[in-house]
Amino acid sequence: MKKNLHHGKFIVFEGLDGSGTTTQSELLLKYLKRKNKKAYLTGEPTSSLIGGLIKSQIAGEWKSSPECLQLLFTADRAHHLEKEIIPLLKKGINVICTRYLLSTLAYGNLDIKDEKWLMGINKKFILPDITFLLKVSPKTCIQRIKKERFHKELFEKEEKLKGVYKNYLKFAKKLKNIYIIDGEKPIKKVFEEIKNLYEKC
Repeated sequence: MKKNLHHGKFIVFEGLDGSGTTTQSELLLKYLKRKNKKAYLTGEPTSSLIGGLIKSQIAGEWKSSPECLQLLFTADRAHHLEKEIIPLLKKGINVICTRYLLSTLAYGNLDIKDEKWLMGINKKFILPDITFLLKVSPKTCIQRIKKERFHKELFEKEEKLKGVYKNYLKFAKKLKNIYIIDGEKPIKKVFEEIKNLYEKC
């Protein structure tokens, strides 16, 4: 994968559903804007046509092979980078994204054991300048999800989440600029750690 050579910083939040990625990414967006820094919040899967196909499969509305799903993720990412992320980075705007490469590897590796293939289909994309991986146990995530949603999606079953959780930690050791944050702490304490790490990057 390529290093981000543009003026804006590319910041990614990763973690299981229910780990707090949305909450923390929104807090960082507000923090940057208070400091008069240009910032934009986005996420994957996107709201594009391809992203819609992914979301409908995750929701169980249709089914394809694991390889097809991962190719859809990378097609969505290629479009996301070309049309949204890279143009903003070129303008010096900091881009905050919930979910990116680490999610592809953590979730994809459940059904696709060929790690080289998973990495290979993402090799032409840029790496984030900093990735925050929110470490929250699958049990806690399931409890949080139950409070907010009426149904569980494809990956939101505790046994599957345990496998994804292990994969996140495994791949975090193989990639650069990933910081593991204890996401089970109070929201303000979690953000304080994120803010301090961001200021150092």
